[in-house]
Amino acid sequence: MAARKVVVTGLGLVTPLGTGVEVTWQGLLAGKSGVGPITRFDPGRLQTRIAAQVKDFDALQWMDRKEARRTDLFVQYALAAAEMALRANGLRVGRDYLPERVGVILGSGIGGLASAEEHHERVLQVGFDRLSPFFVLQILTNTAAGLVSIRTGAAGPNWAPVSACSTGAHALGEALWNIRTGRTDAVIAGSAEAAVTPLSVGGFEAMRALSARNQDPAGASRPFDRERDGFVLGEGAGVLILEEKESAQRRGAPLLAEFAGYAANADAHHLTQPTTDGARAASCMSLALADAGLAPGEVGYLNAHGTSTPLNDVHETRAIKRAFGEHAHRLAVSSTKSMTGHLLGAAGSVEAAFSVLALARSVLPPTINQRTPDPECDLDYVPNTARPANVRAVMSNSLGFGGTNAVLLFTRP
Repeated sequence: MAARKVVVTGLGLVTPLGTGVEVTWQGLLAGKSGVGPITRFDPGRLQTRIAAQVKDFDALQWMDRKEARRTDLFVQYALAAAEMALRANGLRVGRDYLPERVGVILGSGIGGLASAEEHHERVLQVGFDRLSPFFVLQILTNTAAGLVSIRTGAAGPNWAPVSACSTGAHALGEALWNIRTGRTDAVIAGSAEAAVTPLSVGGFEAMRALSARNQDPAGASRPFDRERDGFVLGEGAGVLILEEKESAQRRGAPLLAEFAGYAANADAHHLTQPTTDGARAASCMSLALADAGLAPGEVGYLNAHGTSTPLNDVHETRAIKRAFGEHAHRLAVSSTKSMTGHLLGAAGSVEAAFSVLALARSVLPPTINQRTPDPECDLDYVPNTARPANVRAVMSNSLGFGGTNAVLLFTRP
């Protein structure tokens, strides 16, 4: 199955650190926090008043006013990130590949929740006769994939995975398998999320999952720190262009990384709590290593799921130790959620892009807000400052609600 090698040739990012790959990457390396007071709506009676919002996004740079009115924000983020990635690598469907040989796999964990809330309020106020005919399309999770297909002419497999916080990683992993098995030659893959809404914040608040540090937004997300008290809700999109390696080389595409390994499994334990020993997450990492044909010691950097919740961080640390053995204490691990917040369904693809950039540019992004050591989280989390490092292989973990795990591995092309 691994005979057809797959490479990453383009990246597109919309994040709380900025719209675009370079502004986001420079923010990461500077240890900049994208967390601040919620401005999209009045938090009102909510206890949580902070989030990691995208602050500089202008939909009209990526679509006309009519399309912007008809699409949910998560779709707009996805369209922008896909366009960025395609501009970066120069791929044109129909010229470089037959349309049916290009797929689109773009997911979202929650989909058009903002549109659902908005239209529900409108119906309560003025009735169903004022409901937009585009309402259903605004909330459907696969609308982003469908619109990217229509825009580009990509006529291959077109669908939207939904697997909570593992969505983006699953989208990329399934795209990898599509190309490996010969179903497609290229896939536009990733995920988007725009769930900074009253219901979303209220729901995660009811689960006691969010940080309560309203007075210290920049310091609220602190993965692996002993004082962590919950995650910070974020939003954005990450899209990667994947191509069969020889085809990409023939057309002169930029080879950013080889997509070497992927694995997915389930804890089969609890909807929200990971297993205490991290056994299934560790198994997922080991399976990804086997898929890539790599030994644990060959991985130099791991972008952790690292949510900043009391349970996730200690259990993920245990899983890393279990999967990597003695190498775990030599492995550089960081959680970029300390800067972007938790992008939910978009986290996996955004963090995959970060992992590719770390590999290609030989710099590891830090885990900021590392202030108080936790004896149960005792690995090298690249504390507070980016680190130059020439690594051969990088791993990215995504561990979602429902007990779903997905692990990606990238190597130098």
